[in-house]
Amino acid sequence: MKVLVMGGTRFLGVTLTKNLVAQGHEVVLFNRGHQPAPIEGVRVIIGDRTDPQQIKEKLINQDFDAIFDNNGRELSDTKPLIDLYRERIRHFVYMSSAGIYLESDTLPYFEVDEVDPNSRHKGKLHTEAYLNEAYDAHGFPYTSIRPTYIYGPQNYNDIEAWFFDRIVRDRPIPIPGNGQFITQLGHVEDLVAAMTAVLGKKKAIGEIYNVSDVRYVTFAGLAKSCAIAAGKSPDSIKIVNYEPKNLTEIFTSAKQKAFPFRLQHFFTAVDKAMTDLDWEPELDLPEGLETSFSQDYMRSGRHQAEIDFSIDDQILAAIG
Repeated sequence: MKVLVMGGTRFLGVTLTKNLVAQGHEVVLFNRGHQPAPIEGVRVIIGDRTDPQQIKEKLINQDFDAIFDNNGRELSDTKPLIDLYRERIRHFVYMSSAGIYLESDTLPYFEVDEVDPNSRHKGKLHTEAYLNEAYDAHGFPYTSIRPTYIYGPQNYNDIEAWFFDRIVRDRPIPIPGNGQFITQLGHVEDLVAAMTAVLGKKKAIGEIYNVSDVRYVTFAGLAKSCAIAAGKSPDSIKIVNYEPKNLTEIFTSAKQKAFPFRLQHFFTAVDKAMTDLDWEPELDLPEGLETSFSQDYMRSGRHQAEIDFSIDDQILAAIG
């Protein structure tokens, strides 16, 4: 297939591009040209996807079998692509988020569960609604992917690195609550495997899939798993628990997150993706974290970088 990847030069896009090329697809990237293509010879169309006019001018004469929209945040980002390729595409794969689910006491989240119209990811929710309208009205061949927390080498979000920063420097790890909130991570390689698995599958058209690991982990368990990935005993780390509602002054004045996860149980069922796509995650959490630590964290030199721990210090000082 001839495939257009929106983005393609950071984290998920890099892994996706390499995977598609390895499968024999002809891959073209659309981005602002700030970073080189991850594979030599991959063609790049330079443009700003937030400008509908540029989308039309740059792509009006470009035909593709499939499009992967990895970085559309708002409906206004993706609508021009949908409208331009309404009758010209075999598959449109949209990167949504499990963050659109409405917080619930009943877990895990399934694809049919209620969504939150006020979610901070509501732009993705609006885009999914538009995709579904296009599917109902014109048969627009879309599939939407809802990952939970994505981790792995080249992650530009501080997920696993947040823990590594403290573990390698033997610092206390401040975790809100009692550390027993349950969350879910999915490795970028497994996410990309699911994304590419939808191509050519009629069953996936018009469908939404949760994609993540099949197992879940507590905040405290994640800290211990990161310690093991960093070559340390999980018993050697010091987890310090605190109650966020008692430290509102610190949190309201902070310019960065005090903790990288939402303070709730948050995990999805991935059975539908496993059944429909003939897919299953291959990297368990310990193995996946080790790839992040050895292939990215240490190799990048972050273990020697200056890290701002000012919020940690304020929390630790406040709880004595």
